Amino acid sequence: MNLQNKTIWLTGASSGIGEALAKQLSTLGVNLILSSRRKEELERVKSTCQHQERIAILPLDLMKSDEFDAKVKLALEAFGQVDILINNGGRSQRSLVKDTKLQVDRDLMEVNYFGSVGLTKAILPHMLSRGSGHFVVVTSLTGIFGTPYRSGYAASKHALHGFFDSLRAELEDSGIKVTIAAPGFVKTNVSVNAFTGDGSSLGSMDDAQAHGLTPEACAKVIISAMSKEKREVYIGRESYGAYVKRFLPGLFAKMIKKAKVR
Repeated sequence: MNLQNKTIWLTGASSGIGEALAKQLSTLGVNLILSSRRKEELERVKSTCQHQERIAILPLDLMKSDEFDAKVKLALEAFGQVDILINNGGRSQRSLVKDTKLQVDRDLMEVNYFGSVGLTKAILPHMLSRGSGHFVVVTSLTGIFGTPYRSGYAASKHALHGFFDSLRAELEDSGIKVTIAAPGFVKTNVSVNAFTGDGSSLGSMDDAQAHGLTPEACAKVIISAMSKEKREVYIGRESYGAYVKRFLPGLFAKMIKKAKVR
């Protein structure tokens, strides 16, 4: 796919992988719609991008699905159409199952799963009417295999894989593509903002995250996969875990319980 002159709607655009995606995409001759909860941070990201006249700011809270239809209308008004929706927004977790309140699991599903699914469903009629479109969903390698301290997060990411695999099977022949991008550790503030067992934020970057892939390197792989219309891509040195789990599940079980995921 040639991305030039495409209109791309990007959630979770105010930091981390989303910010890196925004900066790199802005160099490719596209129209960008940047969304996250924090308008001031979106404005900051926009100020660091190229071709700012082709960038629209659209604040969006993924936990407020009742606002999605109105947000889609505003997105379509910005540039007349949306060719690609990148579902990148979400939140992580750092807590053991035994210490995690059920409400934390619900909140993780609400923002990570229902947020992306709800926005996808809201924009889908527009893409169907045009006979083309592309959904890109940034999940995680924990959407392939669960790890300690990520039970609710892994569940939400597994759910995304199930939903978007089904969506692809239903719509691929109609001209609508789906790309699932599953990164491992990326050096962002995702662990700083992660839910702990009582719902508060962790407030610090864990060692695994601190030694992860740069957001810029991750964004480059995602854009490449999107351009090539790949169905799924694993990102980072931890990707080998997906293959070990598939072909050597007993070995994987021994490995993952000792994995340094914090």
